[in-house]
Amino acid sequence: MLDISSGDKKVRHPRASSGSREFKEATKQDAYNHLQKELSKLVDLAPENRRRHMREEFDGFASLFTRFLEEQGPSVEWDRIEKLPGDAVRDYKTLETPTTDLVHSMLQKLVVVKLNGGLGTSMGCHGPKSVIAVRNDLTFLDLTVQQIEHLNKTYKVNVPLVLMNSFNTDADTEQVVRKYKKLQIEIHTFNQSCYPRINRETLMPIAKNTNVEADLEAWYPPGHGDFYQSFHNSGLLKKFLNEGREYCFISNIDNLGATVDLNILNLLLNPKYSNKHEFVMEVTDKTRADVKGGTLIHYENKLRLLEIAQVPNEHVDDFKSVKTFKFFNTNNLWAKLDAINRVLEQNRLNLEIIVNNKSLGNGLNIIQLETAVGAAMKSFEGGIGINVPRARFLPVKKTSDLLLVMSNLYSLKNGSLIMSPQRMFPTTPLVKLGDNHFSKVQEFLRRFANIPDLMELDHLTVSGDVTFGRGVSLKGTVIIIANHGDRIDIPSGAFASKKPD
Repeated sequence: MLDISSGDKKVRHPRASSGSREFKEATKQDAYNHLQKELSKLVDLAPENRRRHMREEFDGFASLFTRFLEEQGPSVEWDRIEKLPGDAVRDYKTLETPTTDLVHSMLQKLVVVKLNGGLGTSMGCHGPKSVIAVRNDLTFLDLTVQQIEHLNKTYKVNVPLVLMNSFNTDADTEQVVRKYKKLQIEIHTFNQSCYPRINRETLMPIAKNTNVEADLEAWYPPGHGDFYQSFHNSGLLKKFLNEGREYCFISNIDNLGATVDLNILNLLLNPKYSNKHEFVMEVTDKTRADVKGGTLIHYENKLRLLEIAQVPNEHVDDFKSVKTFKFFNTNNLWAKLDAINRVLEQNRLNLEIIVNNKSLGNGLNIIQLETAVGAAMKSFEGGIGINVPRARFLPVKKTSDLLLVMSNLYSLKNGSLIMSPQRMFPTTPLVKLGDNHFSKVQEFLRRFANIPDLMELDHLTVSGDVTFGRGVSLKGTVIIIANHGDRIDIPSGAFASKKPD
């Protein structure tokens, strides 16, 4: 049996030792045969009009499961990681800005993809995370649409927006997308795969039928690495290739810094000294706040993504070192469409499997087999990293991030957030808000009469039952801690400041 650590953790899966190779192989084959029988039963239970689609998805899951059974230990041997070559990561500052006459034809070759499979539950919201209001009552999706419509109008082009939904977000997203019908933007949606969760002990699917809505806990979307195959299966890849599109720009919908960058697009479409790069990963300088983020490594003569889940326990501290690994992956990616098609047709998309251990509410221990979209880098030719400004990585994962993007640190222009020129430092403040009182959006909003002035803030820590009046100004390092049972009300117009010693 497989030895998989417990708890809600994403880990590489070490194998338990076995008496003989034959025994191991027989055990694997037995597990695979049983899985195929269970998947066939589920397909037979599905409505006839859904069976073909389900078989297609289950084929993908069976392939992932087979590789899961076959993998032996970590996918990366630590001692074989090589130093990044000098030309592996380009400095964004060295990129040329295209002339205006080129921009129209360049944008006509672009597709913008937003990963839209996540829910807003971690921030206390129902439905897709993309419909959370983040600035001026505008949602992540509103801002994305504004950005692309502005491009389309300004350069008289038709850059399409593609949303990769999950079964968790699809129905709600389809309802929301209707409101953009009269805007100058073409929006397409497709669903990533829906895979069955498997029992950690038996390695069998826990689903009893194919009614996903009736038993959501039995199913899961298998990570954004599923983008490539699902994009292909949707027919959209073929459609865009037929239209003469060349590249797609992929990013998380909650990264408000992930806008279309003409300098990067120019590098891709008009390279001066090399063939066209098939894959670009935007990286940025790692700070102590980013130590768990994936990084770029050189391994087996290829650039590839290394995630913390792939790192042997004894090297986790090395992985987190800012000196050893200077960059981290923003998950802003650019990929050549015909190269995606080729890699899939040649069955060369061999993404590392991340095993996500979970315990359900009923106590059942399950595992999810997932992949990361950036892990595809090693499958493409001419892949490079671009060290971009930190401004291109502005994710909103917690209400502490929401505080920053709602504040006067930023102004909003055509759907893009722009750092205020009045900010003396190029970096954003470090903000930590206590989970017990600030983690949910509605609770967070109730604690601020309006968002404080953060223009000169370096570091803010708030813990406990704390509220803020109107017109509060926070500067330097501010730490506010209310003891259990106490409440602190920061009065309107208050000025809180403590400069570092």
